[in-house]
Amino acid sequence: MGHSSRSLKPNSFAISDDMTTPAEKFNIDDFVRTIESNYRQWNPPVITFIAHRGADPFQILVSTLLSLRTKDEVTAKAAQKLFARARTPEQIVALGKNKIQKLIYPVGFYPTKAGRLVEISEIIIEKYNGKVPGDLDALLELPGVGRKTANLVLVEGFQKPAICVDTHVHRISNRIGYVRTKTPDKTEFALRKKLPLKHWIKYNELLVAFGQVICRPVSPFCSRCPAARMCARVGVGTSR
Repeated sequence: MGHSSRSLKPNSFAISDDMTTPAEKFNIDDFVRTIESNYRQWNPPVITFIAHRGADPFQILVSTLLSLRTKDEVTAKAAQKLFARARTPEQIVALGKNKIQKLIYPVGFYPTKAGRLVEISEIIIEKYNGKVPGDLDALLELPGVGRKTANLVLVEGFQKPAICVDTHVHRISNRIGYVRTKTPDKTEFALRKKLPLKHWIKYNELLVAFGQVICRPVSPFCSRCPAARMCARVGVGTSR
């Protein structure tokens, strides 16, 4: 992507909710390269950490469901306790909802999640011969599995190109001026249209780590941000 000195009209960003900033105004390759070169300074997201420890697609799916509305450290401990007792759909079903609740506490909505894990495990056994499907549409048919979870399973469980959009990816993609969207789902579809395929697998991992440490939701650390020179700082009121 090249740069252009062409000026933009004042109303050029008022076309639609999901309009993206013109490609010549932002070099996404430069941005991703910059974030990746600083990535080792930050902790990886919990699901990436679990994946790197050898988790299979089912364990990635379970861990991702546990992580919803739950802090990373709580998710990591709950997953470790659960996988010490059950690592397959068959073992989850045999363990049962009540025992799972006790093992995964205090993850958010743990009673509901325990029931969902049993329900999903039964479907995987009956419909997919005990193997997690590596297809987005099939994953979305599983109860409680939304687009964020399904895409993350494809990325971390199968190493397939997918775009997982959580609050960090949604916020940062808009803040840097790469997309102009109002919801995570709209961000995903906007990124599908313009983010180069070579960045799909790493994009979530990089931006989550970056967002947890530097590009915070409120008062981000712009003064020590490695990508500050290229960021549009959309919506940033105060920074540090």
